[in-house]
Amino acid sequence: MGVSTSAPYAGVAVVTVDFPPVNALPVQGWYELASAVRGAGRDPDVRCVVLAAAGRGFNAGVDIKEMQRTEGHQALIGANHGCYEAFAAVYDCQVPVIAAVHGFCLGGGIGLVGNADAIVASDDATFGLPELDRGALGAATHLARLVPQHLMRALYYTSRTVTAEELHGHGSVWRVVPRAELSDAALELAREIAAKDGALLRLAKAAINGIDPVDVRRSYRFEQGFTFEANLSGIADRHREAFMSGPSSGFSAGLSAEAGERR
Repeated sequence: MGVSTSAPYAGVAVVTVDFPPVNALPVQGWYELASAVRGAGRDPDVRCVVLAAAGRGFNAGVDIKEMQRTEGHQALIGANHGCYEAFAAVYDCQVPVIAAVHGFCLGGGIGLVGNADAIVASDDATFGLPELDRGALGAATHLARLVPQHLMRALYYTSRTVTAEELHGHGSVWRVVPRAELSDAALELAREIAAKDGALLRLAKAAINGIDPVDVRRSYRFEQGFTFEANLSGIADRHREAFMSGPSSGFSAGLSAEAGERR
């Protein structure tokens, strides 16, 4: 359990997230992920990083249970800072990052894949921001990197999800494959990238980030300010409590129903 790094091929590092049951990361988990991605990018022998996950889905966002059982705002502040660090680590990684997505990719998961350089997804993958249903805001910055502006807004306001095939149609997912083939497909792309000159890849990553029309770090930080406002006003707590005590009797069951079909 936690975050691990492996090197299945020369030049390729795989960072795997494993926080059962649904990869809803606690505060420390976001920092561990950030550290692992940054460390892989700093390794002179690594020319491409694959970000993957074990278990039922790629990422379910922050651990709401941790937030609700912690007095005061420390867990909220920690989650916001941790997400910021993890998203930035993917974006700032010195080499290209490929997100290998299966199952659900929700909330903070969108922040990760939206900042990745490429996405390979299984045919059961769904993507969405249930933030408004959870009393939170944020990661519209990253969803806007996956879909056109008006679709981003509609998805954000409704908390609906989109499929990997739909994102493939928008050009933001490189390949959609059966779940059993996801790892091989992601590694195939990673090996193709890693065959390039490592120094040139690092220059290319810096150059491409430098011409981005939106500063993703500043844009996401701006969004986070409204998350704090929602919490200070009491709105967020009401929604989180309703989610935790919903008819599906808890976090895992509710997430399973949400992730299993388009809403």
